[in-house]
Amino acid sequence: MKKIYNKFLLLLLLLPFCVFAQSTVKGVVLDKSTGQPIPGVNIKVSQGNLSMSTDFDGKFQFSGLKEQAQITFSFTGFITQVITVGTQRDITVTLEEDPNLLEEVVVQVGYGSVKKKDATGSVVSLSTKDFNKGNNITTENLLNGRVAGLSINSSGAPGSLSEIRIRGGSSLFASNNPLIVVDGLPLEGSTNTGSASFLASINPATIESMTVLKDASATAIYGSRASNGVIIITTKKGSNTLSVDYNAQYAAGKLTNTVDVFSADEYRSLIADRRPQDLGKLGNANTDWQKAIYRNTGSFDQSLAVRGSLFDIIPTSLTIGNTNQEGLRITNEFKRNTVGLVMNPSFLENTLKVKLSANYAYEKNRFTDAVEGTAIGFDPTQPIRVEGAPYDGFFEYLNGTVDGNGKPRLDPNAARNPVSQLLNTRDIATSNRFFGNIEVDYKLYFFPDVRAVVNVGFDESNGERKRKVNPNAGSGPNIDNIPYGANEYTDAKRQNKLLDTYLVYNKTFDSLVFELTGGYSYQRFESSRFETGNILDPNLPSTFPETTLDTETVLIGFFARTNLNFRDKYLLTLSYRRDGSSRFDKENRWGNFPSVAFAWKLKEDFFKESKTLSDLKLRLSYGITGQQDIPEPNGYLQKYETGTGNSQYYLGTDPVTIALPYKRTNGLKWEETTTYNAGIDFGFLENRISASLDMYYKDSKDLLANVAISDGSNFSNRVYQNIGSFTTKGVELTVNATAIKTENFSWNVNFNASKFERRINELAFGSDIFLGDNITGNGSTAQIFREGYTPYSFYVYKQLYDTAGKPIDGAFADLNGDNIKNDADKYIFNNPDPDVILGFASNMNYKKFDFSFNLRASIGNNIFNGMDASRAQYNGLISNGILSNIPTQVKETNFQTTSNVVMSDIYVENASYLKMDNISLGYTFDKVINEKVSLRLSTGVQNVFVITKYSGLDPEITNNGVDKTIYPRQRTFLFGANLKF
Repeated sequence: MKKIYNKFLLLLLLLPFCVFAQSTVKGVVLDKSTGQPIPGVNIKVSQGNLSMSTDFDGKFQFSGLKEQAQITFSFTGFITQVITVGTQRDITVTLEEDPNLLEEVVVQVGYGSVKKKDATGSVVSLSTKDFNKGNNITTENLLNGRVAGLSINSSGAPGSLSEIRIRGGSSLFASNNPLIVVDGLPLEGSTNTGSASFLASINPATIESMTVLKDASATAIYGSRASNGVIIITTKKGSNTLSVDYNAQYAAGKLTNTVDVFSADEYRSLIADRRPQDLGKLGNANTDWQKAIYRNTGSFDQSLAVRGSLFDIIPTSLTIGNTNQEGLRITNEFKRNTVGLVMNPSFLENTLKVKLSANYAYEKNRFTDAVEGTAIGFDPTQPIRVEGAPYDGFFEYLNGTVDGNGKPRLDPNAARNPVSQLLNTRDIATSNRFFGNIEVDYKLYFFPDVRAVVNVGFDESNGERKRKVNPNAGSGPNIDNIPYGANEYTDAKRQNKLLDTYLVYNKTFDSLVFELTGGYSYQRFESSRFETGNILDPNLPSTFPETTLDTETVLIGFFARTNLNFRDKYLLTLSYRRDGSSRFDKENRWGNFPSVAFAWKLKEDFFKESKTLSDLKLRLSYGITGQQDIPEPNGYLQKYETGTGNSQYYLGTDPVTIALPYKRTNGLKWEETTTYNAGIDFGFLENRISASLDMYYKDSKDLLANVAISDGSNFSNRVYQNIGSFTTKGVELTVNATAIKTENFSWNVNFNASKFERRINELAFGSDIFLGDNITGNGSTAQIFREGYTPYSFYVYKQLYDTAGKPIDGAFADLNGDNIKNDADKYIFNNPDPDVILGFASNMNYKKFDFSFNLRASIGNNIFNGMDASRAQYNGLISNGILSNIPTQVKETNFQTTSNVVMSDIYVENASYLKMDNISLGYTFDKVINEKVSLRLSTGVQNVFVITKYSGLDPEITNNGVDKTIYPRQRTFLFGANLKF
């Protein structure tokens, strides 16, 4: 009895400890790099063989676990972690990405997502850790040089839109811009009044990932707008764990290069030698006009991101941003304030998921006139200002006469002072833009294999622009060579409304995983514009202001996609989209865009025992995508165009507005691009080295082109028609490698290379189309579309040289042998397309130091140097009695007359280059205030160097290979701080 009593007493004493040892354990699993919860993490407990997955918020909970129990956390793309329960009751687990398993990550595709290892199309996804560092004010520059086949060519103007091309584009005459989709909302690719670009409203600090869809298998689900590829932008989501991220960066910029022209002293010597009769026209100043229109700049960019759970049930992310960037031109500024809000709660045991994304952006821009051409040619011996000068104290050329009030008149043949033009023009524009969407994803209660998704999006921008020119500025409009200034106002509104609804069926049948998606899409675009004209113009008609209501555009689509995965080895994707566009008449309104893709994971079949090869997948795809983005919607309708305030008839003293029939486009149909793609993905050494090789062929037919028509057949001599076809073929290589990984040091590199070749197969009636930028202002162009050649090939004369190798002024080869020099002697000499585009990114981490840089190279591209072609001749020293500076390149050619040499092939230059876009060094201080607070300080340089033989200002231009000066890109020195807690 006593023994029983003692045992019972001992049991009572141990009971509390037993209860404590088997109480409830709960926690959350987070991504170490982002702090975001990870849903779907596999959890196994050694005790009782228990298992579960984390919920939508990354949470889990077990009951009755013993202290010695071990919990294993595993998730594709992350390093598996094992912890012992011990006395822990609330556990936070952070999983670190495993570079050996990065092919397992999930990438976004149209209307869904897919694991990268199961992707059948050519898809590249980058997250925050992969983005370019540096002074990236606009979104697209986060990707520059990082994706094979993607080229991004930025202007030097702050906030301005880059030229974005995926695989060289797919059209000759219509848009070549890719479709941009933000959180499921396809954006309109037009920039509204008041904004620097339609992407400038997106704060890069809000972006979680960007996915580039390149082949038709990946893009065909977007049908009508996918011929030029798709870029999907996903913003940062909310979290159940509170985190704060503040980032600030200051950038100090300066001009790095100018066009080589003669200095003031060199110019005086040149005039004395070449035009001694004009020495009296020279001034006494020494002015570098190019440097005078530019300045050293200062820019500041900051953002505050707060993530947490609102009311403990709504994961929320709030990002506030402020940007103030100065442009190189002395009055150019870009300011932006943004607010981004994302809420992503789930209800009904995660069967109902809601995502609300709302973004607001306020832009304020001070735009500037393009005065580079004037600054290059302005007499360097003239001063910027003259004390007591009549036009606001600035030097201007006068014609020697005065008006009735005794005010000196301007010389109508002379250029205006470019510094005065900038300082006396106040071009202020503002834009208010709100865009976002709400997506509801519901797993049907009575049929849990089916999800219903509804996505409603809205995008509205309201912009206004006020342009004022000082009435006393010589650069303003004038009457009888006396300026009267300018006061112009424009107000514009654009709207984009979206409705997507679709069902997703997902089911596993033994070894087959089957997914079917089908739905409907509706998108509507509207715009209007109100403008006053120049209200200071004495000749402005009383009918101003005028309002323009643009024709709305509607896109309707029906789409379906099937993904089949058999034994996790054979993958098949089928998609189909039928799109209708209001841009075409009812007979041609609908287009059909199918695609099919197959992938085969080969390793287990052929290299099962290999320890070196860790991954091998073959991909094949075919698809058709469409193009309907032309600037004249609804051209098939009978419309009438009323006269503006400047084009009216008068009956006596009363103005009468007239209406004329507008040109009609009959029978216009979709431009279509058929794409074939073959790719192979492979990895070595447990995927420490992974690579993808793609080869593709694109065939674009029924090209949409604004071309000439026969006289009298329409109410215009040019309308949009379907003419011709052209092809693009190319190859792309991407290599990612963890070159070194130790406890204290890691080095990751990315290398990509791409090559494409474009050829025109067919044009209307086989006729050449002469086009390109106007070189001299008299209609001279240097480019051509011709069957069998690359678009925008240079069409020039073959320069002849003397025995010393010097070019002979005005001497060209008589290629057709008729002893007459005319256009028949021109020939095609090179083109703007590069032979190879290369990108290299390097990221190193040593303990708490991080160091990164990005390189880009373009090899084999050519540029027609329009600046030298139109100016680098000695006859350019004077025009209509006004002295003008010229490029120093004239010393190499000794050319005299522009008209004789402007189309010489000597101006077609090899513009290959190597650029270092940015270099960055940072150091992270852990536990600054407490264990949860870290501070990273960084410094770096943007636009570090350019190595090229091109003689112009910059070998990277956007104007299809013709350089007539650009807004220079500044070199910036960066200083940043990032605080996290």
